[in-house]
Amino acid sequence: MLESKNILEWFTINGNNNDLPLSYKKLNQLIREAAKNNHKFIKLIDICGQRFIGAGLECSEDDPIELEIYGVPGNDLGIFMDGPKITVKGNVEDQVGNTMNNGTIIIEGDCRDVAGLSMRGGKIFVKGNAGYRIGIHMKEYRDKVPAIVIGGTFKEFFGEYMAGGILVALGLNFKNSKVKNFKHFISPNLASGIHGGKIYIRDEVPESYLGIGTVIEPLSEEDHKDLEHIIKEYCSIFEINEDFIWNKSFNKIIPGSHRPFAAYYTAKPI
Repeated sequence: MLESKNILEWFTINGNNNDLPLSYKKLNQLIREAAKNNHKFIKLIDICGQRFIGAGLECSEDDPIELEIYGVPGNDLGIFMDGPKITVKGNVEDQVGNTMNNGTIIIEGDCRDVAGLSMRGGKIFVKGNAGYRIGIHMKEYRDKVPAIVIGGTFKEFFGEYMAGGILVALGLNFKNSKVKNFKHFISPNLASGIHGGKIYIRDEVPESYLGIGTVIEPLSEEDHKDLEHIIKEYCSIFEINEDFIWNKSFNKIIPGSHRPFAAYYTAKPI
């Protein structure tokens, strides 16, 4: 199951054991053993739904760890991760980046629901489409500002209960190996209950699609700087012409209040 290589080359772990998926516990044990043995570049092949890949894995900028995944990782990829870089050569299931503290997750396909749940730091870049409740309960603290970029479409409750960080949706259609724009890629209940952070949508946003407590505002100079930086990184990762991204304007969605549900609760104990 382990293929040892030069310490500067990729160290390969096979997620298949006699035509059956290796258990997620055993797979994560092998990943941790490889990292403990100073293998910085770890390749996972034949991955088929194993959960918690990279759970709690830590590293620093001076001593990085990279995971490259071939197959479809299961729920909670990168949960509690603090520093490593994960690249998925395909799609991922639910809750990628759950409570992630730092690091980068790159998804070259689509992601399912609840990506970035309670994310506290780091970045998630999704080339394709995303499911429901992306960025729910995202937060930020001091210099930690998590960010998620969705290249394609997203489902309902994008940015629900968001308390901090940055969400970006680009509406890019990658079918037929040529980048185009989706005509419609926004879903209802957008940013419902948001009370912190910013959401940038590369399209007009119908007011009827807005969730509770949201406000649409034009972009400021600071917003443009934030967007330019993260879009440059996204385009560099997926080899997309950056000028194409700017051929449509962005709208910013922010909280209308820090207490969007204040009117729904009693003012005094009963």
